Amino acid sequence: KLRGFEGGDIRGVIQKLDEGYFEKLGITALWMTPVVEQIHDGVDEGTGYTYGFHGYWAKDWTALDPSFGTKKDLAELVQKAHAKGIRILLDAVINHTGPVTAEDVAYPNDWVRTSPKCTYKSYDTYINCTLVENLPDVKTESNEAVTLPPFLIEKWKKEGRYEQEVAELDAFFTKTGYPRAPKYYIMKWLSDYITDFGIDGYRVDTVKHTYEDVWADFKKVCDGAFEDFKKNNPEKVLDNNAFFTVGEVYGYNIGGKKLYDFGDKKVNYFENGFTSLINFDFRNEAKLNYEPLFSKYNGILQNDLKDNTVMNYVSSHDDSYPYDKKREKTLESGTKLLLAPGISQVYYGDETARSLDIPGTTGDATLRSMMNWDEIKTNPETQKVLLHWQKLGNFRKNHISIGAGIHQEISQSPYLFSRTFTKDNLSDSVVVGLDLPKGSKEISVGTIFEDGTKLKDAYSGKEVMVLNGKVIIDTGFDIVLLEK
Repeated sequence: KLRGFEGGDIRGVIQKLDEGYFEKLGITALWMTPVVEQIHDGVDEGTGYTYGFHGYWAKDWTALDPSFGTKKDLAELVQKAHAKGIRILLDAVINHTGPVTAEDVAYPNDWVRTSPKCTYKSYDTYINCTLVENLPDVKTESNEAVTLPPFLIEKWKKEGRYEQEVAELDAFFTKTGYPRAPKYYIMKWLSDYITDFGIDGYRVDTVKHTYEDVWADFKKVCDGAFEDFKKNNPEKVLDNNAFFTVGEVYGYNIGGKKLYDFGDKKVNYFENGFTSLINFDFRNEAKLNYEPLFSKYNGILQNDLKDNTVMNYVSSHDDSYPYDKKREKTLESGTKLLLAPGISQVYYGDETARSLDIPGTTGDATLRSMMNWDEIKTNPETQKVLLHWQKLGNFRKNHISIGAGIHQEISQSPYLFSRTFTKDNLSDSVVVGLDLPKGSKEISVGTIFEDGTKLKDAYSGKEVMVLNGKVIIDTGFDIVLLEK
């Protein structure tokens, strides 16, 4: 169950963009699992017969999977997202191809290895091996030149684009000087989505399963493609931000600061092409009270990880231990995730309490259920959860200080804190109160806002004036989000 295509596609995401769904949620970037063409048949890895609906089983990196849509759809998605100030991140897989099936031949032996299977005991036993049986591992360590796989040549000729693809590859290898090794072919193919569509970033898969210099090279290729896109399409440039990369180093957590520890070796992925890494411990640390959680993250991000960041989540597509799996603390989840320092990743349905517990599923399929659109229309509880996430999401979007600013506790009880951000000509300050009494409440803001300043509570919409370093506000909520 839930191991094949269920109907979600790029046009569906465009529809939700048109409806303003993501804007109402305060989303500033959309990340999709890979959209490249997948193997055509399915396989059973021990959890049931599965198709490449998730996107991680590439067959042809140069084509879009027809189940997701067309290149015209992708171009429209990027254009419409950018018009709303929303960035698009795609997902990059260089470590492996899709499994071999009766319909899907293997890449040649000079491209991939099919054994041994990784034992995950030391640095090297994560890399030159297959993650699971029948998941061919790209020889990313190799700098030996290889020729195109015969099945791809045949496929491209049938599709009438062989000459074009070969000419582009020749141009890429001439320009970069890289050897025609498997990893550089794939980097070229992935960078085409930047040059052709103007995507803004990549979430990078299975990072710790290749040598880290692969990712430093990948970032160089992406940066070059992004510069080319901007030069060729000046009217489509959102701003002068660099190309963004976030790495999936499975098991990395913010406590490791700049290093991931393999046991026999520590690696700094931030020095090898990554702006940020996924923080796999937030869903655990979300059990902490607000202040220990926020002050810990502030301490690390403002010091050891200054100029870098981490991406936090409460649930994801392949973490079987999400925070609040039964969806009993959806308001608290939203408060902690969306007010935490760092980047907040909202996995589809976090904001609507989409069920993560689907009867009849095995393994991670339960995390990938249908979006509960109907409940948004009919269920008052779902509507309440969504409204909470929307208010916090927009507050976060409007205030850079939430994710990137300095956190300071103002008082323990009532629990109040400030976030302040200053860089160049940009400054931003907010005061937040959590677990407050409903009704009338007095809030100290003296360190942040001067007397006579008019403030708005972004949660209730009420406006107040600072007097003697305090505001008094009467709302039916236990949360206050004060902004200028």
